[in-house]
Amino acid sequence: MSQPQEPGRPVRIAYSPCPNDTFVFDAWAHGRVPGAPALDVTFADIDVTNGMAERGEGDVLKVSYAVLPWVLDEYALLPCGGALGRGCGPLVLTREAGEPAGLAGKTVAVPSERSTAYLLFRLWAAAEVPGGVGDVVVLPFHEIMPAVRDGKVDAGLVIHEARFTYRDYGLSRLADMGEHWEDTTGLPIPLGAIIAKRSLGAARLRELAEAARTSVRMAWDDPAASRPYVLAHAQEMDPAVADQHIGLYVNEFTADLGEDGYAAVRGLLTRAAAEGLVPALGPDALTFV
Repeated sequence: MSQPQEPGRPVRIAYSPCPNDTFVFDAWAHGRVPGAPALDVTFADIDVTNGMAERGEGDVLKVSYAVLPWVLDEYALLPCGGALGRGCGPLVLTREAGEPAGLAGKTVAVPSERSTAYLLFRLWAAAEVPGGVGDVVVLPFHEIMPAVRDGKVDAGLVIHEARFTYRDYGLSRLADMGEHWEDTTGLPIPLGAIIAKRSLGAARLRELAEAARTSVRMAWDDPAASRPYVLAHAQEMDPAVADQHIGLYVNEFTADLGEDGYAAVRGLLTRAAAEGLVPALGPDALTFV
C-alpha cells in the first residue's frame, strides 16, 4: 500500500561522491530543477547503498544493478539517472601481463560482493578461468589497485576512473568485463541503477524520475554549473580524469534507459539467475509504474 511522504520532508537520497553521480544530481540537489522535491543527500559508496536498499533505508538510492533481485519488491527501478553504457566495463588488473587461465586459484580483490562488477566477473570467470579463481577479498574501491601493486592480492576488479589510472600503478589489464559482456550479448553494460521506494506511490515515483531526467539534461546544457559540486566531491581526482569519468558514464541511457537499456538489465539478471548467482526476476519486476 502506498505511504505518502510526510508533507515538507525532503526526499532522502543516497548516491556516491563519484563525478558521474554529482554531475547528474547537481541541479536537483541544489534546488535548480523547477518543481522538484527538495533532497536530503547522503554520500555513500555503492557497497553501502546496496546494504541500505536491502534494509529498506532511504527513499531514493543509487545501487548496483546486481542487487535488484533482492530489493525490487520494495523499490522500483527508475528509468533514468543511472549508469549503463558501452565501453565502460570493470577491469581485472594484475601486476604482470598474463592470460585469464592464469587466474585459477588466485586471490582477487573486489569492491563489493553485491556489485554489478562482481556479477559480471563471476559470469566471465565461469567461462574463461577453468577451475575458477581462489579466494575473493572485498576491499574499498580505492584500496584495490594499491593492494595489487603491493602484492597483497593477485588481481583486482576495478571500476570507474581506474580505467584511466591503472597504468599509474604499473598494473596490467588482464581482462575487460565490459568487452566480454558486449561481445557475448551485443548489449550495453548495466552498472548502477536509481531506485525509489514503491510505497511513495506512482505519482511521486513519476515526479522523482522526471526530476532526475531534468537534472541530467540541465547538467548537459550547462556543465560549468555542476563543476564546483563535482570537483568538491572528487577528492584528489585530476579534473581531466573527472571529465573522462563523466563522459563515459553519463550518456543517453542516463536520460532514458529505453528499449536497449531494459534489454541489457533483463539480460544480465536473467543470465545470472540461470547460473544460480541471483534470484530469478518476476515478469513485472522491472516495470516502473
